[in-house]
Amino acid sequence: MSKIVFTTGASKGFGKLWAEALLKRGDKVAATARNIDALQDLKDKYGDSILPLKLDVNNRSEVFEVTEQVVKHFGKIDVLINNAGFGLFGTTEETTEQQAREQMETNFFGSLWVAQAVLPVMRKQKSGHIIQISSFLGLTTLPLLGLYNASKFAVEGLIETIGSETAHLGIKTTLIEPNGFATDWAGASAVQTSSHIEDYNPVRAAFAESGENPETWGKPEATVEPVLNLIDNQTPPQRLLFGKIAYHVVNEVYTKRLNDIQNWKEVSIAAHGH
Repeated sequence: MSKIVFTTGASKGFGKLWAEALLKRGDKVAATARNIDALQDLKDKYGDSILPLKLDVNNRSEVFEVTEQVVKHFGKIDVLINNAGFGLFGTTEETTEQQAREQMETNFFGSLWVAQAVLPVMRKQKSGHIIQISSFLGLTTLPLLGLYNASKFAVEGLIETIGSETAHLGIKTTLIEPNGFATDWAGASAVQTSSHIEDYNPVRAAFAESGENPETWGKPEATVEPVLNLIDNQTPPQRLLFGKIAYHVVNEVYTKRLNDIQNWKEVSIAAHGH
């Protein structure tokens, strides 16, 4: 049975790739973007199966209005793919207040507004699946991405909480946590801090070198089948890493964290006081 999928950030990258894959197999897609001209090719090809809508996720009232349009047009929302977001590159010290706020505004608050708009629809249906695009940097960190890391850590806590609050209502949540992929996320879509403090040059050089290996970057088209399988799964996971870098890094980080927890067990218990 075909599904009604509402996706944000659908003009390029994962958002557009997955929207087309869903349309191709017969699902109906409400595809939103700041620039819906980028969706015209899908509209020409798939006609009434796609509903392109202009949306800035930073605008909470617009998010609710657009969600209402989706329900009015398609009758329901089976799946939300919350994909809108961008990366801010630069050290934490170099980040301006405006850049920090804009990063959190889109990546965290934008995700919150969309989830809040869709939840009443899914509660009424007593069904739904919220798929939030996070990052493996919502579980660990990389230098030069401090505010991005923080926004994804916040998103992880938000969606996990929503999952615990809505499970009894038939609503499922999944966090997709990709490593870097060969989209324009680190290119045209990225924002850079304007100031460069020389003391951080060694960190910048090491970061740049780590990205020179093409094996570092996953192939976006390889994510299509995993996403479709996730949408079709009756018992989807709460979290799903995308990419071999994400898998190996997070596995190593969590092994170390568990070791630290065990090594400091007595101190932790003593700190309780009784």
